[in-house]
Parts: sequence; structure tokens; C-alpha cells
Amino acid sequence: MSGASERLTDILYGLGWSTVKKLPEPVATGLGRTIADTVWKRRGKSVLRLEANLARVVPDAGPERLAELSRAGMRSYMRYWMESFRLPAWSTERVAGGVEIKDIHALTDGLAAGRGVILALPHLANWDLAGAWLTRGQGVPFTTVAERLKPESLYDRFVAYRESLGMEVLPHTGGSAFGALARRLRSGGLVCLVADRDLSASGVEVEFFGQTARMPAGPALLAQQTGALLLPATLWYDDSPVMRGRVHPAVEVPESGTRAEKTSVMTQAVADVFATGIAEHPEDWHMLQRLWLADLEPGRTGGSAGGPL
Repeated sequence: MSGASERLTDILYGLGWSTVKKLPEPVATGLGRTIADTVWKRRGKSVLRLEANLARVVPDAGPERLAELSRAGMRSYMRYWMESFRLPAWSTERVAGGVEIKDIHALTDGLAAGRGVILALPHLANWDLAGAWLTRGQGVPFTTVAERLKPESLYDRFVAYRESLGMEVLPHTGGSAFGALARRLRSGGLVCLVADRDLSASGVEVEFFGQTARMPAGPALLAQQTGALLLPATLWYDDSPVMRGRVHPAVEVPESGTRAEKTSVMTQAVADVFATGIAEHPEDWHMLQRLWLADLEPGRTGGSAGGPL
């Protein structure tokens, strides 16, 4: 991305946070849908990549069904952005009433017992809203990581935005994040990580919808090193203003095997839970980038995608 393009991106995001949050909610909702439909009709790279990813998730879908799913997917994606731009202006009551999570007791019981908890999520629905619901709606603070974005000012915007919602945000790069997360967990804290894509050299290969993908090793390694609970969670939208979600049963550390073997087994278990949630709500999976190894250009790798919860 060129310097001029980076500055334009930063300006557009800045306008989103400064302008959209002032709009009445029905107006913001309608604007998001209009933008989504316009982008979808242009059939750009992101839309085509989304459709290609959805074709793996829903393998029996024909072209018409895939087009319907990708259009719904873009609307879901823009709902995420409209909500995220407006979140800083939402009252505590609006945040608390905007999310309903099944089996949240698995998380709160673990924290109450003094055991650290790792919440691992895919790019489903609005992980930022789920985070705000935890911090502001439930009074549960947590730590997460943020991928370094370009320009640096855009990264700073995202960090400031998430910190304004009550999250502790650590930079993804630099190597110190893992140690800091481990310390938070050992002290009985909560760590939330978006964990459905990692194309770095440290990514763990998993079978995902029948083909090989890479997902981050961090959640499994943190659970092994600290004894924290590893809880996968999935989110989705329905026709109401309330986002739904579920905390799934803990992924246990295997009793035997090397650290690498245990990490592989645990990451596959997390991937299986993610696959179940994505298959149930494919239109809410905001994966507009390459994920499966078969889709990558030869020799190409990339950083961990997507920000934190």
C-alpha cells in the first residue's frame, strides 16, 4: 500500500468513527446496508474472495446460492463496521442489551475459581461488540492483541478505540505479547483472541472444511503453559438488533504427547468448533482474505489476519 493510499485509509476510518457514531441507529443501519450492496454489486476482489471461501464452507451451494450468501455476508460485515463505529457512543445499557451469550457461565465460573481463561473466537459477527459487552456490560476486563496495521496512525486508532471499550491491548509483533498474556492468565485474568487465521511460520496446520489451513498456536500454548481454560466461542446475528453467541466446552490439554503434538490436537479441536459455528452461520463469517493453503500463491505467507476480539 502506498503512502497516499495509507493516508486515505486512515482518513476514511477517522471519518467513520467521528461521523457514523453521531447518526441515529436506523440511519446507520440503512447506510451500512446500502454500502454493502454497492460493494457487492461491484464484484471486487474482496467479494470474490469471500465467495470462494464460502464455497468451501457450503460445498453444495450453486452459483445463485453463493451469490445470496456473499451478499448477506457483505451486509453482515458492514453491520460489524456500523456497530463498531458507533460503539464508543453506546450507553452501558445499550451494550448490555445488545448481546446474548449462551453458556457464559463456563467463562465466569473459571474466572471465579481463580483460573485464567482464554476465549478463542473466529471472525464471526462482531467480536468488538462481544468484548465491549464483557467489559462494560458484565464488568469483566480482559487482555487482547492487535495486529500492526499500516499506516501506524490507523493502528493507533484501533488501539485507542478498543482501549476506550475497556480492553487492554498489546501489540501482536515484538515477541513480548505471549509473556504478558501468560502473566495475565496466571493471575486469574481473561485473554480474548481471534484465532481462525495465521499464515505465519508458527501457524498450526489444521483440517478445516476438508482442506488444510493454518491457525495460531497461541491459545493452545498459553493453556499448556499457564493451566488456563481454553474456551472456544462463536457469535452470530439474527434478524433482531441483538447479537447472539455461545461459549463452547473447554478444549482440554492432552495427557500425553510432546508440546507440538498437544498444540496440534488442541488447535484442531478449536478449528472443529469454529467450523461448526461457521457452518451454522456462514453469512456472518467475515473472511475476506485467503485462508486455505491451497488458495495461497506459491511461496506466499502472510501475517495473522484480523484484529483481536
